[in-house]
Amino acid sequence: MRVLVIEDEDSLRDQLSDHLKSHGFAVDSAADGEEGLYYGREYDYDAAIVDLGLPKVDGIEVIATLRQEGRTFPIIVLTARGHWQDKVEGLEAGADDYIAKPFQMEELFARLNALIRRAAGYASPVLSQGELQLDTAKKEVRVEGHPIELTAYEYKVLEYLMLNPDRVVSKMELTDHLYDQDFDRDSNVIEVFVGRLRKKINPVDLIRTVRGQGYRFVAESTA
Repeated sequence: MRVLVIEDEDSLRDQLSDHLKSHGFAVDSAADGEEGLYYGREYDYDAAIVDLGLPKVDGIEVIATLRQEGRTFPIIVLTARGHWQDKVEGLEAGADDYIAKPFQMEELFARLNALIRRAAGYASPVLSQGELQLDTAKKEVRVEGHPIELTAYEYKVLEYLMLNPDRVVSKMELTDHLYDQDFDRDSNVIEVFVGRLRKKINPVDLIRTVRGQGYRFVAESTA
């Protein structure tokens, strides 16, 4: 999953980025609203974390502009403002949730994961298709009740495909959502990850290759 962090406080921005990466997220970060708008317009994200008190362009304007331009990824507002009116203003601008500073990182991760799941149509942290279950909270995968050991990137590929069922996902899209911007990316590696996944989740056959286009995770009802 790829997340955009827009926060002007250097130490908090770095802390957020480091913790998100340690939880398996790919992260882009911006120090002001102008830079944040650029990232939000140019790249596709699974979610964004936006501080309200940003220099150059206020967080409310960043959120409202992204929504007006058709960006639909979930947004969590970070605010040090104590007034309920500020929280309401953020939600009315198009944010999906808010969290007040100071906050616990684990609470932020829980809210972030919940928003990403719900955006994909899942209410539970456990994504299930037949005998395959993926727990987004514990980062665990089971087939027929038995735990399956996956590398971090194998897990990320499977999670992204399961959160986008019955849709063709190109290797480039997978690459964009798995790696940070400055990572030396090779889309051919995706083929390796998918090949390993198919062997590890055997006999479950839910990842289909669409020749010349990418991969499609087949929902149980259409398998």
